[in-house]
Amino acid sequence: MLTAGDVLTLAELGHLRRTSSVRGAWLVLHAWTVIVAAMALFVWWPNPITLGLAVMIVGSRQLGLAVLMHEGAHWLLLSRSRLNTAVARWLCAWPVWADLARYRRRHHLHHRYTQQADDPDLPDAARYPMPPRALAWAALQDLSTLSFWIEVGAWPGWREPRMLWPRLRGPLASNVLLLGALAAAGHWELYALLWLLPLATWYRLVTRLRAMAEHGLLSEHDDPLRNTRTTAAGPLARAFLAPYWVNYHLEHHLLVFVPCWKLRQAHALLLAKGYGPRMEAAPGYGAVLARATAARSADPI
Repeated sequence: MLTAGDVLTLAELGHLRRTSSVRGAWLVLHAWTVIVAAMALFVWWPNPITLGLAVMIVGSRQLGLAVLMHEGAHWLLLSRSRLNTAVARWLCAWPVWADLARYRRRHHLHHRYTQQADDPDLPDAARYPMPPRALAWAALQDLSTLSFWIEVGAWPGWREPRMLWPRLRGPLASNVLLLGALAAAGHWELYALLWLLPLATWYRLVTRLRAMAEHGLLSEHDDPLRNTRTTAAGPLARAFLAPYWVNYHLEHHLLVFVPCWKLRQAHALLLAKGYGPRMEAAPGYGAVLARATAARSADPI
């Protein structure tokens, strides 16, 4: 199987793998600053248009927090291990009701068995292609909160009462702090309107599209240049669908030790070395969406 050492030199690998606590902290600060700015926009000019825009912005940054949680799961967010885990939990995972430790265990299995039978994410990737009406219905379920309630009802924690409090106390504490901060600012209602609502709607939709682009309609062999996909993303896609370089997913699987803010450099290096024709890549999320709803999944993007 192709490895990082087969495609890059030791000097290149050494440069790419260096993390930065300052850069990681800045990314977390950026995500929360955008969230606060979107909420402030609605408070300043409350109307259905600014509410819809704020829901999209906040939901996209909630995905951004999930991406940064993923960085923490790989020990790449901050240089110090304990601080990395603390920040990833309190400021990235728990606010979106995620469990960093459980996610880390599951995600490492995903990397070990990518597109294989033991890949825990394989069922999501195996849904495609699907008819356009089916995908439209899935999107409607996301935007109507139906997907959210289905997921809540199917949460395995309900079947383990003794584990319920240990699993919920972190997310509850983080969300109580968030609600308290909004209440102290005089706008407690924003927790429902511009935290829970985006989490139950837009966040679900963009998470679905992200997962589709990363592993949908790909082979099951163990070539890291073919069993995951990098998707080109312009400014709007980066703002609403692919925050924090999450679209460079092929590079992440090949180079799991590289922080997200260096994945674009890794992509450029691979292209410069002539690996472009061998890499699974899409020119945009629209192209992935078109293939995901096509009758013939074998057609190239």
